Amino acid sequence: MENLESLTPIFRPRAVAVIGASTVPGKLGYDILANLKNGGFAGPIYPINPKAEEILGLKAYKAITETPEAPDLAVVVIPARLVSATLEQCAARGVKAAVVITGGFAEAGPEGERLQDEMAAVIRRTGLRVIGPNCQGINLPHQSLCASWPLITTRGRIAFASQSGTVGAAFLDLAAAEGLGVSAFVSLGNRVDVDEAEVIAYFTQDPATQVIALYLEGVKRPTYFLDALRECTKPLVILKAGRTQRGGEAASSHTKSLAGVDAVYDALFAKYQVYRADTLEDLFDFAKALAYLPRPRGRSLMITTSSGGAAILAIDEAERHGLETPEPSPALKAVLREMLPPHCAAGNPVDLTGDVIGDPSLYKKVMEATRSEYEYQVVIFGDPIPGASEVVTPGAAELVIFLGGAEVEREERHKLYAKGIPVFPTPERGIKALAQFFRHLPAPAAPAALSLPRPAPGLRLLPAQEAAEMVSQAGIPVAAAPLATNPEEAVRLAEQFGYPVALKVASPDLPHKTDVGGVRLYLTSPEEVKDAYQEIMASVRLKEREARVEGVTVSRMAPPGGLEVIIGTVTDPQFGPVLMFGLGGIYTEIYGDVAFCLLPADDEDLDRLLRGIKGYPLLTGYRGQPRRDVAALKQALKALANFAQRHPELDQVEINPLLVYDKGVFGVDARILSRI
Repeated sequence: MENLESLTPIFRPRAVAVIGASTVPGKLGYDILANLKNGGFAGPIYPINPKAEEILGLKAYKAITETPEAPDLAVVVIPARLVSATLEQCAARGVKAAVVITGGFAEAGPEGERLQDEMAAVIRRTGLRVIGPNCQGINLPHQSLCASWPLITTRGRIAFASQSGTVGAAFLDLAAAEGLGVSAFVSLGNRVDVDEAEVIAYFTQDPATQVIALYLEGVKRPTYFLDALRECTKPLVILKAGRTQRGGEAASSHTKSLAGVDAVYDALFAKYQVYRADTLEDLFDFAKALAYLPRPRGRSLMITTSSGGAAILAIDEAERHGLETPEPSPALKAVLREMLPPHCAAGNPVDLTGDVIGDPSLYKKVMEATRSEYEYQVVIFGDPIPGASEVVTPGAAELVIFLGGAEVEREERHKLYAKGIPVFPTPERGIKALAQFFRHLPAPAAPAALSLPRPAPGLRLLPAQEAAEMVSQAGIPVAAAPLATNPEEAVRLAEQFGYPVALKVASPDLPHKTDVGGVRLYLTSPEEVKDAYQEIMASVRLKEREARVEGVTVSRMAPPGGLEVIIGTVTDPQFGPVLMFGLGGIYTEIYGDVAFCLLPADDEDLDRLLRGIKGYPLLTGYRGQPRRDVAALKQALKALANFAQRHPELDQVEINPLLVYDKGVFGVDARILSRI
């Protein structure tokens, strides 16, 4: 990561100029100037407007060249066509950095792309550091600097960066409504210069930031991004948009950044222990929990509630995330029965019913009595409960959920916020946020299945014989697949191997041989081999008339009894070779039970990869099945990873199925797609 000191003029400026400051309320140039002034920025603020003498009580200047000093930071709100020349002027004046709010650049079409290229050239030539263009600015409450909107001055613990201004504003609205504020807000826009990697790195070393949250559509510089993830020592929550093919296309058009294969992001987020959010609510909830809740000592939860239904929802969500809600011990149950009204259940949950409205102190009594047996308290206020804010303790291991309380709820929420106690609006959101503390620890819940990426167009399918030879030389035992161009040659090869043998159609146009009747197995005589050759040719001609057919490959049959898995590599356009593992054979596409791992990979990464599929227990002797040679499987994965890294010209390598026995592995079919 490059020197982060160059970002100091952005995040700790001594003076700020607003180029394009307006005298008209409601215009961006006016509102941003007003927020800078009203936010309490301590340094000089210089409005730049060639037609005004004074704006908002501040002396205005006709150009950046006329300010009494060179400000560290310029906030630019002028038409796109004027921006590059203005940045040249700023750099010549001694300005060190700029935030370009203006849109109309790469997101707007070819002309906008040209203007953005001009701006990039200015930045390279001058060394000016720039956020934007097409962004919503920055807000740094700890520096009393709001060059954005809305104006938020509350100093919080979460630094939030966004590639979307609207998503950023929505996050800020949520933070403002709960009185949490932020440590910083950065709207990255088109990222002509400063990008997500630098922001992560900067806030990793920022003492005011405890949690970093990021809305991401694509990665600008993959190598620097990986460096930032590797070096980040604070909880990092990321909402990665563009998960689907159509969403990825929209992300590309929005930010002009490559969205990438989503399964690869899952893999790298797992590797670097990023907290991945699926929704904007998740992004806010996870960041809030990690910043403001005490870290749990363990997974056992005691639920105290006024709503039985809300408690059931909490228990369901806890089960989904590997949290526990055990019954109290007999001794604790006796204590609870002694203190509770007769109609209240003395279990887990403790349901105080709506009667607790008249005596909210019961919540505190239950929590105090149960702390010795439970590692976290879940407090559900499911009714209008006056005084709810008095029964919970700031900084205690207590998760507060408040719903169904109408006006009383609104009043009590603000009191809780004032004490620095986060509140969640539903049991599901609260429990899911709490569960993030355990996200990167071993958990009973199995990860979701992942999908295989489709091959990119324009690739060359290597002949089966060549693919098998390359994989064998890499150190993975795989069936040889010499080519036979007539029935007699097929018989000769079969007798060299010894029966039984398998015949498979050899064609660069037919990656899925079974679909066209191009595979015959367990052939045990010359007659069967000859017949199979003719049947394969007839079937292929019938189903794929235009396919180029070179003949058939002949291979010896693998010993029976192996578990079919798939191993392979795919080349991500941003992150390079990625290792793949999953259930093999026809089950690969039926179940999509595959997982991915970025390279290079160590033993811990490979263990995570193996455990990342739902079918993992099949390797370990599940329900009487034979235990498989996991060590040999890991060795094959290592060999394949090394092979892929030595051959950057190969786009995809696939061994499917790879049979895993109680001792050893054997590849039945190798398939390689090359870019050359």
